[in-house]
Amino acid sequence: MVITNPASGSYSPRLIEEIAEACAGDGREVTVHRTTAPGDATTAVRRAVRGPFTGPGAAGPPDLVLAVGGDGTAREAVQGLSASGEGPVEPGAGSTPLLVLPGGTGNSGYRMIWGDRPWRAALDAVLSPDGYAAPRRLDLALFEETGRLVFLGACTGVIAQALVTARTTPGQGRPRYARAFADTAAVFEPYPGRVTVDGRVVHEGPTVLANVGGGRYRGGQYLLLPYSEPDDGFLDVCAIGGDVAPAEVPDLTLGSNRALDLPGCGYGRGRRITLERTDGRPLVIEHDGEYQEYEASSATLSVLPGALTLWGPTALARRRPGAAMASAAESSDAA
Repeated sequence: MVITNPASGSYSPRLIEEIAEACAGDGREVTVHRTTAPGDATTAVRRAVRGPFTGPGAAGPPDLVLAVGGDGTAREAVQGLSASGEGPVEPGAGSTPLLVLPGGTGNSGYRMIWGDRPWRAALDAVLSPDGYAAPRRLDLALFEETGRLVFLGACTGVIAQALVTARTTPGQGRPRYARAFADTAAVFEPYPGRVTVDGRVVHEGPTVLANVGGGRYRGGQYLLLPYSEPDDGFLDVCAIGGDVAPAEVPDLTLGSNRALDLPGCGYGRGRRITLERTDGRPLVIEHDGEYQEYEASSATLSVLPGALTLWGPTALARRRPGAAMASAAESSDAA
């Protein structure tokens, strides 16, 4: 089953045709579902994998779900594959595997798994019996206050605020968001924030952004979580403090995260991470590239280890933490 979002940043009918044709080799049956509204991908995937499958000749659930779109499309597919279609999932609950292919603006979810490989190489590896890919168990995060699943990551501050600005910014794709970010950063005021990892405060004070997740990249190219691993049973968090000008965030995180060497910035790893505004005002927050209508001043994300079956290379590259990282989980284990 191919799920695609015609409104995504780099949607191409020809791309979908090529993917469907490749999947149809060796007599495979392929269904393409083009989403029409927010939440449609979740509903379509849930229906496909859970049925009911009745009547003569009724087909069973798909052997593979392909999400071709942006990070939001991937997140909706993940939600549809979860145990109940919404809310928490138990490790190993999802039996139908997911393959994420790039068809959006940032494609951070694809890059988290496949790096810079072309999508054709990734798909061939999955479809080939002797490919270098296999189903893997990856972690998800639970946004506790909303019950929603987080695939790639969640972020407060200037990145989330730029998504609000982008609603009225002309254009599409990366140029549109880049313009929205520049306009937002020019007037953005750091908020009074606190980041707590497994009960330990790793950042407190003026905050430009705080990013939590398993994906190293946001926007497809900004390395906010350089030490994150998508299958280690932990969530990583990076907080950028008020000493950093919001407009400098893209340059500081493009290809590396030089912000971690600056005063007022913090990094941590743990199983439960809370982001707060200490002045009691609502957090401006997004996850998986989608702004969230949210009225609370704090948000807690907890890890769901191994909750998603997702196709990827048989070996994922590892990056070991450097001196800049304060790992709350490791400190707790040592204690």
